[in-house]
Amino acid sequence: MNTLQDTPRANRIHIGLFGKRNSGKSSLINALTGQETALVSEVAGTTTDPVYKPMEIHGLGPCVFIDTAGLDDEGDLGALRIRQTLKAMERTDIALLVCRDEQIGPEMEWAGQLKEKNIPTIWVLNQADKLEDPLATARAIEKKCGQVPLIASALNRQGMDDILRTLVHKLPDASMEKGIVGHLVSEGDTVLLVMPQDIQAPKGRLILPQVQTLRELLDRKCLVMSCTTDKLPQMLEALARPPKLIITDSQVFGTVYTQKPETSRLTSFSVLFAQYKGDIDYYIQGARALSALTEKSRILIAEACTHAPLSEDIGRVKIPNMLRKRFGQGIQIDMVSGTDFPEDLTPYDLIIHCGACMFNRKYVLNRIEAARKQQVPMTNYGVTIACLQGILDKIDY
Repeated sequence: MNTLQDTPRANRIHIGLFGKRNSGKSSLINALTGQETALVSEVAGTTTDPVYKPMEIHGLGPCVFIDTAGLDDEGDLGALRIRQTLKAMERTDIALLVCRDEQIGPEMEWAGQLKEKNIPTIWVLNQADKLEDPLATARAIEKKCGQVPLIASALNRQGMDDILRTLVHKLPDASMEKGIVGHLVSEGDTVLLVMPQDIQAPKGRLILPQVQTLRELLDRKCLVMSCTTDKLPQMLEALARPPKLIITDSQVFGTVYTQKPETSRLTSFSVLFAQYKGDIDYYIQGARALSALTEKSRILIAEACTHAPLSEDIGRVKIPNMLRKRFGQGIQIDMVSGTDFPEDLTPYDLIIHCGACMFNRKYVLNRIEAARKQQVPMTNYGVTIACLQGILDKIDY
């Protein structure tokens, strides 16, 4: 469980370990982390559902190791386990493909899937302590897969430094280095956060996107102020000059837009996370599909959280109400949450996704790619609301 001091799992590099049963994936995680993180057993198939272990490793920083079931699992239950492993692949930033000998037929198939998903892959020849000639085995593997595997022994902790160094070199591009607001602010800028406190923000707490945005603004040495929506006029009067940027909840876009100073730029937490976690350009393009909706259209709303429905819920209540008011009560709206996401998206005229603060960027981009391949428009909460309120061209992202 994360605490307030932890880096959220969604912001960590996800390192997935894939391989046959008893190839030593769990032992390798324990050796890499220096902890008894994963359950180790001589019994094949001990790891069932993927196990996610957040760690802090020197050189890598905050990361998550994903221990998966064997890719050669058998039977009906094995098929279910492999399906869960495929879902774990959707979250993987870097893959360790673990083998124990030169018989790598199944590994080659999985390497192809990892390549299709543009996941950097490191081959690891594990259990070197059991091989007569690890170098000869490594050369045989190289001839088949085209990559020299790293030779390792989780038992003897051989090769752990080599794996960690290679992981650092394979770290994803700095696609998230600009951060949540880095492209919009500079040191010393005044930023105003307008945050309505409703049922979605339990008393005494802020929601995660607000917390992460606030922290980043402080790290960037901005001058940060905050207020609730009803106190916006008094806050603006109290400031010596208009704030450079106003960030608000998408649900009050219209209210804040009508009151903001002309020189102040405006965006929302959801819109910021659209570019931070997803593909903002694709979301903007997808919002154009709103103009073509009718009462016969079918919409999929996807939410990362799995909380119980709330009376003021933006995804389950407010956006559906806005859509029905604009396009008719007959419009069909389906809702999914958490990791539930249909493989077949073609029945839908539009997908509206949340800001995805609970998902890592790789997972969101895989969902976007699925929509793109099936030619289904996709956008997000904040972009949708701005579009429906006619101010999409007046907000920043």
